[in-house]
Amino acid sequence: MKFPVRIVTKKIPHNSPNVNIYFPAVANLNNPDAQAKINHAIMTLLNEILIEQSYYKPELVEMVAYYEIKNNQRGILSLNLIVYSFTGGAHGMTIIKSLTFDTASGKQYSLKELFKEGSDYVKQLSAIIQVDIEKWNIQLLDEFKAIRPDQDFYIADTSLVVYFQLYEITPYYWGFPYFPIPILDVADIIMPNSPLDTMMAFT
Repeated sequence: MKFPVRIVTKKIPHNSPNVNIYFPAVANLNNPDAQAKINHAIMTLLNEILIEQSYYKPELVEMVAYYEIKNNQRGILSLNLIVYSFTGGAHGMTIIKSLTFDTASGKQYSLKELFKEGSDYVKQLSAIIQVDIEKWNIQLLDEFKAIRPDQDFYIADTSLVVYFQLYEITPYYWGFPYFPIPILDVADIIMPNSPLDTMMAFT
């Protein structure tokens, strides 16, 4: 049995009380190389988001960064990094980015790597999402055609959750559009031994 990995919360020091940056780090893994890979990937992505959210710019007024663990079982770790920043104007801006790992090897998975090579996963996932958009009467900025091949996602137990950033397909007030897709609904195109395959074995 593969147990959950230990997650510790760390904070980046900052002079301003309005800037609070918390992030996760994996600890006590049996494989030190895997642990280093995972923690390096987390820090690299966090820094990219901080740059995009004006962390290093003088106009920054407020910033809050935190995380959510979406899956930590069966050797699969999937998490979200959330960064809110305010630099003036009508409202602040939030970015959510996700990372999914095999905790034994430290390998990070892209959306494409969850599916069989040559499978039209973009078309299949987009069709499922299109049905949900119509069913939930989601207001769009423009006609929805398809997800990006590298669309944001995370794994939550027996679902693949595909989501969009603020303003990506909907107005700001709609928040983040999330589309949970049961793993069994895409079972025919799942890559063997991928995180989805691992989680599907327990559905």
